[in-house]
Amino acid sequence: MNELSVGKEILAHCNKCKLTLAHMVVAMKGPTEIDKVMCKTCKATHTFKDPSAKKAKPAVSKIVRSAKSSRGSSSRKISEPNSVVWERMINKATVSAVDYSIRTEFKSGDVINHPTFGQGIVERSIDSNKIEVLFRDDSKVLLHNKK
Repeated sequence: MNELSVGKEILAHCNKCKLTLAHMVVAMKGPTEIDKVMCKTCKATHTFKDPSAKKAKPAVSKIVRSAKSSRGSSSRKISEPNSVVWERMINKATVSAVDYSIRTEFKSGDVINHPTFGQGIVERSIDSNKIEVLFRDDSKVLLHNKK
């Protein structure tokens, strides 16, 4: 029997980590209703948020960027879902995926396997040690080429 009580470990959505992670129950509202939980990763205490009740929002890329023109301004397309753009770019990629490492240098078009975010494709190099990577759900800025 799996009863809820203070000290039990459960899965909950952590606002600080922005993920569904293991939490420990620290307060109950009643015999079957959880009030407060503590994230076992970041140690933050917050109100229990049931991960199964979380509303799924469609991921939409903010702006799809294409190559910069010679004047330095970027041309932009109308927004479309990240998953559609990601799928198209992954299918178009001609290179095989490489495991992400902060010490590896990546260039635009490289396909990477990130341990947390999954498979992504490098959209652009921001500077010598930052890249923008498009993952299925979101676009992230990652460090690379760290010596």
